[in-house]
Formats: sequence, C-alpha cells, structure tokens
Amino acid sequence: MDWLQLVILSLVQGITEFLPVSSSAHLILVPYFLGWPDQGLAFDVAAHLGTLLAVILYFRQSLKSMFFSCLSVVAIRRPDRESRLAGLVLLATFPVIIAGVIFHDEIASRLRSPLVIAMTTIIFGLALLWANRARPDALDEYQINIKIALLIGLAQVLALVPGASRSGITITAAVLLGMSQTAAARFSFLLAIPVISGSALFEVINLIQQTAVIEWQILLAGMLLSGVSAMLCIHLFLQFIERVGFTPFVVYRLILGVIILAIL
Repeated sequence: MDWLQLVILSLVQGITEFLPVSSSAHLILVPYFLGWPDQGLAFDVAAHLGTLLAVILYFRQSLKSMFFSCLSVVAIRRPDRESRLAGLVLLATFPVIIAGVIFHDEIASRLRSPLVIAMTTIIFGLALLWANRARPDALDEYQINIKIALLIGLAQVLALVPGASRSGITITAAVLLGMSQTAAARFSFLLAIPVISGSALFEVINLIQQTAVIEWQILLAGMLLSGVSAMLCIHLFLQFIERVGFTPFVVYRLILGVIILAIL
C-alpha cells in the first residue's frame, strides 16, 4: 500500500464510519473503481481501531458515568439511568454479534459486490428518507425501553450487508421507534463501541494467523488519520443533523446507488 492509498482510505474510513452512508461500502468501492489492490486485513484492523478510539474519546464522559454506575449497581444493587443505558447498549449489541458469527463467511463470499452495494445503498437510503419525514416522540437515549433497544439491535443485523450502513440503519430504526434524530445518532454511536470492538478483535485474531509482513509505520499512520477524521466527523455530524436533518445523506445515497448501477 502506497501513501496516497493509505491517506485516501484512512479518510474514507474515518469520515464514513459514523455517517449513514456505509463505510464498508466505500472501502470496497474506492479500490474497485480506482483499480487499487485490496488494502488487506492489517489496514482494516488499524482503521477500525482508529475509529474505535475516536468514539471512545468523544463519549468518554458518558462512558465513565456508565462504568461507575454499573459498579454502583454491583455494590448497592440500585440501578440508575446511566447503568440502565449501559444495559440497553449491551442488549442491542447481542443480535449483531450472534448474526455476525453465524453469517460472516457467507456475507464475505457472496455479498461484497458493487451490485449488492448499489441496491442496499438505494433501499436503505429510502428508509432513511422515511425516518427523516417521521414525527418521532422525541425520546432520548435514557427514555427508551428494552423493547425499543432490542428492535434497534435487530435492525443493526442488516448492517452486516455491505451498503446498508450500521449507523444509517440503527438511526433509521431509532427515529421510527420514537427517538429524536440527535438522540438516535448518539445511541447509534454508543452501539458502535461494542460492535467495532468485537469486529476489531475478530480481525486481530485472523491477522495473528497470517504470515504476511506487517508495515507498522503505515498502519499507525492509518489508525491515527482514521481516528482524527472520525472524531471530527462525529462532532460535526451531531451539530449538522440538529439543523438540517438527514436529507443530504438521503440524496447522496440515492445518487451514489444510481451511479454505481449506471457504471455496472
């Protein structure tokens, strides 16, 4: 991997990981249309670790509160809203972990194609449009119940298909289930922490089993660039949707899907 490819793919990963446009689709499409070789598992691990560190740092105060609240529950058995939110995040994570373990190989071998990405980009773009026009009950992440959290978690399973977008499908489901757009985005970003952690761990295990030479300097640069761009993206995205909503992302997804179909 040369430095130009590294910079572009790192920025693509960092910017698209938390936007409702599918980072996995862009990491497939960019090398495909530019004629680049596959970036390799080592880069995927580094880029995912970068975005993981970004979301952890951005929500560090919330994570700290949830952690100590969970410890308090263990000690005095009196849950509060922070420990309850932590429990809902974990509950919503179980479906995608189970589905990922079961269907990972099938998805990797059959669904990583531009045609699949084009169709899912358009279909879930229309779903996001539906959510953008919804009139939610404006619940925040602390007000949702177990049923809503579980339904969001089940929707997250669809994100295993390239082009669906993990953040896009979870935000869409959350808004349609009554959450405000900003709260839906925050809950989606919290869900990203265990999901990206599990995915990165799985990739690290596979990487350890490989014998290829690892270029640590390039991987470190990719991780840092992905992390910085992801953290900036989270901050700007949360401000952006409060003012504009999801319409620009819907338009982008529909245009991208049509362009891919036209090229194919």
